[in-house]
Amino acid sequence: MIKAVLVINTQGKPRLTKFYDFLTVEKQQELIRGVFGVLCSRAEKVSNFMQADSIFGPDSRLVYKHYATLYFVFVFDSSENELAMLDLIQVFVETLDKCFRNVCELDIVFNYSKLHAIIDEIISGGQVLETSSTEVMRAVEEISKSSPPPSLMRVLLLSMATTS
Repeated sequence: MIKAVLVINTQGKPRLTKFYDFLTVEKQQELIRGVFGVLCSRAEKVSNFMQADSIFGPDSRLVYKHYATLYFVFVFDSSENELAMLDLIQVFVETLDKCFRNVCELDIVFNYSKLHAIIDEIISGGQVLETSSTEVMRAVEEISKSSPPPSLMRVLLLSMATTS
């Protein structure tokens, strides 16, 4: 089972945090700091796989990939394959690239809801749902078609608030 998906910039600011077990906000922040502390102290040429027992408890593994200013991190237990998790990070990043055309940190910051829609199409409840970036894009585009644009959503919410 996947325990967490994290996207953290090189300064340690979390850009996406998705935990699949209930944790208090304080515990989540502690875990994010622990993961970042380990990642930024690792040499550039070492393996992207590591045991995460000291951070997430027994039977925890971590795989990460560093792209530009972002670390993409998946934390999982022994029921998942490490190479499959590394490939899933690649699927996630490829999907983001298709969605935003050369994704950068600002795309992630300003398109938070789309980012969550993408990860929710790939993983649900800690289980992998989809491994094809094409299928994920198709589903995200369908979701985007069925929901009003953010500016229209604000107008609708404001009109509802003033009529109440």
